[in-house]
Amino acid sequence: MRHRNRVKKLSKPADQRRALLRALTTELIRHGRITTTLVRAKVLRSEVDKMITLAKDGSLESRRAALGYIYDKQLVHALFEQAPTRYANRQGGYTRILHTVPRRGDNAEMAIIELV
Repeated sequence: MRHRNRVKKLSKPADQRRALLRALTTELIRHGRITTTLVRAKVLRSEVDKMITLAKDGSLESRRAALGYIYDKQLVHALFEQAPTRYANRQGGYTRILHTVPRRGDNAEMAIIELV
């Protein structure tokens, strides 16, 4: 039974799932918009929101936590410079998910996730 277990497993072991989410988070912050499956986009939304919340805080502890999660060091520095001004009046909901056409090969639901 998986009662009250809210994390989606994405059909991957824990280490692969964590690496996938770290890579997707890094690319979303780098490019501002990526295309992925709908389920991955929904799981990714919470991870990106956590990173932007850390960037808004701006403390040394938050910066070290973000450096431990995001793969690119320069990207973290850029995020910590831009996020406090860009998302100053927002209390959450830093991403938007747009549904797109299903993938041709396996008919998986696709989505575009972008930073607001």
